[in-house]
Formats: sequence, C-alpha cells, structure tokens
Amino acid sequence: MIKIALCDDDLSALNEVSALIGQYRTERNQEIEYTTFHSSLELLTEFEKGVIPDILFLDVIMPGEDGISVAKEIRQYNDIVKIIFLTSSSEFAVESYSVGAYFYQVKPICTDDFFHLMDSVISECEEIQQRSLILNSKSGITRISLTKLEYCEVIGRTLFFHLENGTVAESNGSMDELCGKLADYDNFMRPHRSFLVNMEYIQSISYKAIIMSDLAKIPIPHGRCSEIKNKYLEYAFSRKQVFIS
Repeated sequence: MIKIALCDDDLSALNEVSALIGQYRTERNQEIEYTTFHSSLELLTEFEKGVIPDILFLDVIMPGEDGISVAKEIRQYNDIVKIIFLTSSSEFAVESYSVGAYFYQVKPICTDDFFHLMDSVISECEEIQQRSLILNSKSGITRISLTKLEYCEVIGRTLFFHLENGTVAESNGSMDELCGKLADYDNFMRPHRSFLVNMEYIQSISYKAIIMSDLAKIPIPHGRCSEIKNKYLEYAFSRKQVFIS
C-alpha cells in the first residue's frame, strides 16, 4: 500500500491531482491511499502525530507558510518521504532541491507525464518499504530506512534506534525480535546482547569496543573480539572495500 498526501490551498488543483491519482490507481491496478490538505498547518499537524505518507505532493506558493518552508520542517524529523512540489512557475525549482525534493512539477500537469512520474516514485517507495522498519511508539508511527540506521540499543523493553543524522527513535520490543526481522540483511551484526550494529557505520574495532561513526562505543564481551573482527572483515570483503595491512 502506497500512502500519498496532497497539500494545496487551491481546491481545483487538489481535485485535479486527486483525479489523476484515481486514474493512475485504476489503470495500473495499484494499491494507493491518499489524503488531501487545504493548508500547511493541517499537513504539519498530521506529520506531528506521526502520520507519514510515502509521497507528498506539496504546493509551493500557499498563504502563510510556503511549501519550501513546510518541507524544511518536515525534513527535520523525516528524510524518507518523497516530496513532489507543485507550482505554476519554475521560480523555486533550485531551492526545492535543497530540501531533498524528489521532483518539481509545473502545472498544468500532463497525464502521460504524471503517469511516468508516478511509476518512478512508486518504484522507489516500494524499494524503501522493503528496506525499512515501521516503529510504533508513544509519539506515533515512524518509518525509518535501514540504510540510515547506525545501531540499536535495548534498555528494558525499549529499543533505541540511533540514526545517522543524530536522531534517536524509540519503540517497544525486544532485541531478539528485531534481530529475527533483520536476519536477511547481512550488514547487521549483534556483537552484544543489548546492541545491534550496522557494519556500514563501523569506524574501528578494538578488543574492548566497536567505535561507530558517531563515536559511540559498543562493548565487546570478553572472548568475542576475534569472532566480531572476522565477521566484519568478511562483510567488508564482500563489499569489495580496500584494505591496507
């Protein structure tokens, strides 16, 4: 299921894009759910509740807070949602990509162009869904990309997901359950019963600890140093990384 949000103060524009999505959903036989918003305030309120779509069609010029500013706020706590700006002018095209825009769509929208755009963005969303985790926490539902996950720590029954941008997401659960769900991903290693690390972010390994990219120290249990080093080297060789000995 692909979830889409549309935000535009122009009702006719919302109806136009909604109709195109409906047509695309039918002709491509694609599972799509979409929600419309008439203001940036309505949209941001939903995001703050943890209701995050896969794709966001966002008008650039709106009363109050413009689309670029809205996107900057969203990017503070979500860098996965695909933002597609809608506008009648190319004036803000360059600025839009500073907030990680997926595309900058100039109105009016041609049906064929829209279908090509949707084919492309949905393909990327489906790939992300296959390499992501959905967390259910007190702050709402959050999707995190596995490529952005540096390491995870469990304290009691709470999992703390440390992301590459320095943010930490929380969710209830056990480390055993998490490791089971990520068993098919060879970049994750459990060096300690309370930690799961993404080997892409390992900076160094000593006999006492693994040092991550953010300089976090992951303890190595006594007697497991050689095993952990060998597993990391095996992973690094499989990625054809360069070694100097």
